[in-house]
Amino acid sequence: MTEAIRDDYQVSSEGAVRHWEIPYARLEDITPTPSFPAAVADDAAPPGTGLPQLCGTILTVDATNSVAVIDFTCSMVYMHNVRNVTTYGTGVETVWAAMDIGYIVYYDRSALVAGVYLSLAAADNAAVANPKFGWIVPWSDADAANYPKGGVTASTQECAVMQMGAGGGA
Repeated sequence: MTEAIRDDYQVSSEGAVRHWEIPYARLEDITPTPSFPAAVADDAAPPGTGLPQLCGTILTVDATNSVAVIDFTCSMVYMHNVRNVTTYGTGVETVWAAMDIGYIVYYDRSALVAGVYLSLAAADNAAVANPKFGWIVPWSDADAANYPKGGVTASTQECAVMQMGAGGGA
């Protein structure tokens, strides 16, 4: 009997890669940009319920068909801009923290800083729970030596983020 070579998704040591087309209208940010984080709007678990929400990294966009291809692979690591805000006051950032390896990163609906959708804030500027996106991890040994990043004043830092993705739990 001849052995068959399985497809990559059947033998990958990292698990299945999950790239799906999602219509713009189903995204929290309906103007997606490649390499940016994304969160899929969930009518069954609306913002503030604290339930897990599907998040990933945008790979490509198809403006003709209004769909974005998003990588929802659990534990995939991408470089993202992360805001060091932890708490909002009345619509403004009020508390910041130095970011460190292992910190939880949230998909922040506030988007008070153009192009930055991730932060350390568990709730947005309207006090509504943000979905968990993933965790800060070192990109390399040299990057690990740069932590903690950001300090206790407002800043945006480029960080490697291991995304929770599909099947990553709460």
